[in-house]
Amino acid sequence: MTNMKITLLTGKTFDIAKEAGFKLDVVVSKQARKLSLRIDAKRRIPVLTIPRFCSKRQAVAFVQGQKPWIDFHLSRLPYQKNFADGDKISFNGIDFEIKHCAELRGGVQIKDGKILVSGDKEFLSRRVRDFIKEQAQKILYERSVEKAIKLGKKVNRVVIKDTTSRWGSCSSLQNINYNWRIMLAPSKVIDYLVAHEVSHLAHQDHSEAFWECVNSLAEDMMFGRNWLKKHGSELNEYV
Repeated sequence: MTNMKITLLTGKTFDIAKEAGFKLDVVVSKQARKLSLRIDAKRRIPVLTIPRFCSKRQAVAFVQGQKPWIDFHLSRLPYQKNFADGDKISFNGIDFEIKHCAELRGGVQIKDGKILVSGDKEFLSRRVRDFIKEQAQKILYERSVEKAIKLGKKVNRVVIKDTTSRWGSCSSLQNINYNWRIMLAPSKVIDYLVAHEVSHLAHQDHSEAFWECVNSLAEDMMFGRNWLKKHGSELNEYV
């Protein structure tokens, strides 16, 4: 149960967020024995967990006393970036300008060096992100299969993930996962990542033989590796 109010011992409701003076979520838990706080990193908001019944004085005092802790941990969250009208981005190694076209039908289209986005402007970032994910599924599958054939291997399936902990992975079942944000990188970097993951079809490790395989498949292995190390965190700012 998530809301902004709690039930006091008197049975009345109390808006703790309003009293605390800043935005937070309140989770009332039957299992909770004490007040506790955590940070919802994705939503960038503190979450207060309280026992089923809690006094106004205790809840407010706890939250206000933890304000320095809240501010500190919120400040340490990575910067988040949304796509916006007029932004210039690289998509599949080609530079485009994002342009909002409210009258456009058909979601998102690419035309004359622009990514045209239909619908309400408030949904533009989500539409661009969904479009990139959809295209990534097709493009990265084709690239993966093409390189796998060179190794005499088969790609079972390609899955596009929304994770910032890694750029890709390859399972023993020949399934390859990719972080959708790689589509915002230069072409040689995309090519390197595909070569890296496909090479795991033959080498489930990072041995010398693995890196030789990557080098044989990639257009420019060292450029791709170094670019991701230096600029990868910038791509992961997109949400």
